[in-house]
Amino acid sequence: MVKTADGEAYLKAMLEAKRPGISEIQAFYEHRVGLICTDPGMMLMPWDDHLVHRGDGVFETMKFIGGKLYQLEPHMERLQRSSEAIYLKPPCSWDHIREVIQDVCRAGGQKDGLVRVLMGRGPGSFGIDARECPEASLYVVAYNFHPKPERFYTEGASAFKTSIPAKQAYLATIKSIDYLPNVLMKREAVEKGHDFPFCFDKHGLLAEGATENVCIVDQDDKLHIPEFTNALAGTTLMRAVDLIKHEIPIIFRGISEDEILDAKEVILVGTSGDAISVVRFNGIPIHDVRPGPVAKRIRELLIRDLEENGLPL
Repeated sequence: MVKTADGEAYLKAMLEAKRPGISEIQAFYEHRVGLICTDPGMMLMPWDDHLVHRGDGVFETMKFIGGKLYQLEPHMERLQRSSEAIYLKPPCSWDHIREVIQDVCRAGGQKDGLVRVLMGRGPGSFGIDARECPEASLYVVAYNFHPKPERFYTEGASAFKTSIPAKQAYLATIKSIDYLPNVLMKREAVEKGHDFPFCFDKHGLLAEGATENVCIVDQDDKLHIPEFTNALAGTTLMRAVDLIKHEIPIIFRGISEDEILDAKEVILVGTSGDAISVVRFNGIPIHDVRPGPVAKRIRELLIRDLEENGLPL
């Protein structure tokens, strides 16, 4: 028989329970409590938050490098769009959320890290009706940043066409916490020995990676980016477009699987990796099987942009 405990005994047992990954946490905040904490053992969520058991919520992830937070405003703008798309009102002002994000990053005492903002329907029940939750929840956590392997930039990465289809359009354009398709894509990539998965829509057109956008450079040195119909408009990708638009022609359109294999470059763009060259797709070499100049240039521009325009913490 399982022992029944009072609050004090339960809290003691909970704090003694093993927590994998706990050493990665720098600091966190929960709006319901209203405090920033630096003890990872206390990082908990209410079970009845619809964010937890219904996937009813949205999120954003940013990075801070060298004490500078990158792309705060674009991420906040997308968080607001996502929350409006699911009729979710934040529990405080957007300006307060901005302040909390920066405070949590500082509280961890590290110069480098990632910060994740989670906003959910809030605790209130185990049902599905949003009216059961009187106030939205807000969680902000800063945790360690692990750069992508250097071989991705010196040798390139591999990718494949996943069996998991692209999300439906109305879901793909919302940064919802429902990342089960993304999780399954990544699982399949690991099983098949590839670095990254690419998903495609019902028309056979490229959508996105598990957590990155994908673009290609054609034989005429033009940058082609899938239209954001079955893919999330990445903040890093859009910043890269703005930084490189005067150096290379850019076209937003549908991209087929054959065009990936015919490309000069295939590039993954995302928060944690900046720009990574894919040199093999479905096991087939792409162009000269080396990281290309456009990917290198995008990464160079993004790194410089963070150094010059990142928000000092």
